This record gives sequence, C-alpha cells and structure tokens, in this order.
Amino acid sequence: MRQAELRRQAEALGPWFHNIDLGEGVWTAPNHFLGDYPGFKWRRFAHSVPEDLTGRSVLDIGCNAGFYSVEMKRRGAARVLGLDSDARYLAQGRFVAERLGYDIEFRNLSVYDVGRLGERFDVVLFMGVLYHLRHPLLALDLIHAHVADDLLVFQSMLRGSPQVEPVAEDYDFFDMDAFERPGYPKLHFVEHAYANDCTNWWIPNRAGIEAMLRASGFSIQSRPEAEVYLCRRVEAPYGAEAVYPARPVGNGET
Repeated sequence: MRQAELRRQAEALGPWFHNIDLGEGVWTAPNHFLGDYPGFKWRRFAHSVPEDLTGRSVLDIGCNAGFYSVEMKRRGAARVLGLDSDARYLAQGRFVAERLGYDIEFRNLSVYDVGRLGERFDVVLFMGVLYHLRHPLLALDLIHAHVADDLLVFQSMLRGSPQVEPVAEDYDFFDMDAFERPGYPKLHFVEHAYANDCTNWWIPNRAGIEAMLRASGFSIQSRPEAEVYLCRRVEAPYGAEAVYPARPVGNGET
C-alpha cells in the first residue's frame, strides 16, 4: 500500500489514542500529546511480561486500537481477544490487525460483560481502564470471577501520595487519624472532569490500587513501572464477590 493511501485510511479512522507503527513511515498518532504512547510505557515493563506466549490465550480488556493485543501476538499468543465498548476503537483495532497481518478477534463488550465470554484466559490485560469506571471494584471482581486464569497485567493512572503503609486487620471506630495518613489506601472521586475527560471517575493512590487488587483476589508479583502491576490470580478473600444487579424484564418484574 502506498504511503499516502495508508495515511489517508488511518486518518479516516481517527482520532487515535494509540500510536501504532503501520509501516511505510505511517504512524496512527504521531502528534500524541503524551508522545509515543503507549509505546514508551510498554518499553518500561515489556521485560516483565513472558517473552514466549506460544499456545497461550490473552484477553485485552479496554483494548482501544489494539496496541497491546498486537504485542501479545508478536510474542506468539495463540488466541488474542480484544474488548472495547467504543466502536471506533474496535474499527481501528481491526484495521491495525489486518494491516500488520495478525489474527486478533475484537468484540464490542465492556468489562462488566466479561461473564458472557464463558472462558478463562492465561493472560488478562487491564490497562488504563479502571479510572474510567464508575464501579471499579466490581470490574476487578468480575475479572477474577470469570476470565482471569493466571496472570493479570494491570495499569491505572495514579494520583496522590506514592507512600504505602501496612494496612491493619481492623481499626477502632474512633481512630480517625488513619484516614489522614498519606499511605492509607484512597480513591479520589472526580465529579465533573479531569484532564478534559468526563469519563475519569475514580483515581486511586498507590496504596489504594494495591489494596483493591489484593481485595479482589490478585497477588501482586511485581511493579515494573510506576503504574503497572503484574499479578497472579489467587483465592479471593472472604466477602469478595461480584455483584450482579437485577435488570427490569418487563411488567415490573426483575
């Protein structure tokens, strides 16, 4: 494909959030406000993800244009499924996969729908999604309950203190000082918008996200990058259950 035609096709699918090399000197988001994103972030933690995924299955939740899905296929993953609730991102992902010659499946589903897949995956990617969710802990519970079989590669924007202090098994009702300490787990709620994005709802501090992962049944194995965690699925602690709200069926029935 000639460079001009390739660039025209890519621009027609824009704007892009993932900057992906399509070949012929064409990149999908060469003027990204974060630079070469998410490439520069991937290079910081790529060494910690298994280099050989031959025969493995991968689920990429919130796949956007499929940058990480492509990287998993490059490492030999047998099956890669990308999920996103944005039809434009899915169209971008399919275009990228076809252009680069990778067999990647894309479906229009959100993290809240993972129970519909009916299968577990060796590797689950959950990158840059949690802070866009109104119900972040539910999302982690659903991933644990339905799709994670072993490895979870997780990333979230973090704000607030980078300190982490040990979490006590219990706190006295009158011990209010704990909530003021910088290293106490916190989620910051965004009522309107953050960074001109009204889908940014909950932004954790470091202690907060680490506590949420543990509370959902994920054992943190390493933190290869400031916002990235590699976790193993373990037994969820007592009381950690995914909630399934009843939806109206009709005639007042639920």
